[in-house]
Amino acid sequence: MTRTISQAELRNGSAGVMDALEAGDAFIITRNGRPVGELRPIRATREVSTAEVKRRFTRFGGTATGAQERAEIDAGFGAERLDD
Repeated sequence: MTRTISQAELRNGSAGVMDALEAGDAFIITRNGRPVGELRPIRATREVSTAEVKRRFTRFGGTATGAQERAEIDAGFGAERLDD
C-alpha cells in the first residue's frame, strides 16, 4: 500500500513511518503539497552459498545461453537491476 504524507508528518511521526515500512507500506513524501520523494521497504534478500551458486551455474552443463543464465541469476538473486 502506498500512502502520501507531508514532510511534517514524516518528521513528526518518523517512528510510525518506520513501523509501517517494516510492515511493507510505501510512502510518497510531499513538500508544500507537491510530491518530492518516495520511501519504500527494502526487498528482503537471502544468502546463497557458494556451492549453491556453482550448482545453479553448472546446471545447464556449460551450454547455457545468455538468456538462460540471466534467468537463473534473476531466479536466485532477484530481477531488480542496479543500472535500470
